[in-house]
Amino acid sequence: MHEPSSSEQTLHNQFPLFEPSLIHEIEMVGERRTYEAGATLMRKGQFIRSTMLVLSGLVKVYREDEEGNEFLMYYLHPGEACALSMVCAARQDPSPVMARTVSETEVMLVPVEVMAQWVHQYKSWYQFVIETYRARFDELLSTLDDVAFRSMDERLEFYLKRAKEAEHTNKIEISHQQIATELNTSREVVSRLLKKMEQRGTLKLHRNAIEILKL
Repeated sequence: MHEPSSSEQTLHNQFPLFEPSLIHEIEMVGERRTYEAGATLMRKGQFIRSTMLVLSGLVKVYREDEEGNEFLMYYLHPGEACALSMVCAARQDPSPVMARTVSETEVMLVPVEVMAQWVHQYKSWYQFVIETYRARFDELLSTLDDVAFRSMDERLEFYLKRAKEAEHTNKIEISHQQIATELNTSREVVSRLLKKMEQRGTLKLHRNAIEILKL
């Protein structure tokens, strides 16, 4: 009987529903990589040859236009994978999105060649892929609702709540310009709305950081 290694145990801790034999295969064919905060993991137009399983840290997946404006799509936490990278890798399509680490992040890169095989071979992998697609679809619907049906002040509040939950902290290190870029508005609008929220006691503004008090 195969005795799991310490690295396989790490995989099991983040992906507890995977069969031991699947975890062993992931460890055998996958490639572990650690990235510093702010590292680009996926670029628009890049052809994806593997999908990434997040072992630790936090990854932001977003769209970027020709002028460098960003639009946040969703975050990837430990125990999750990028659905779009799975689709692009399987179909050999270029990536339509960008991915960047928010904090130091460790991922396991899984080659596209084995992913289709595992869908038929391992029930847990099939369920994981389906759940990954469903979770990302739900998040995208939430983001679409935010853009289509909310005012800018509501969008800003929704943005800050997501950042707080994703980073597990009440103090988010980010500039007003970064928020404006991701919400596709001006820095002046963001600064004005943040100041109003500070006056209401919702948050406290610091230099390049926002401390959330009541959201």
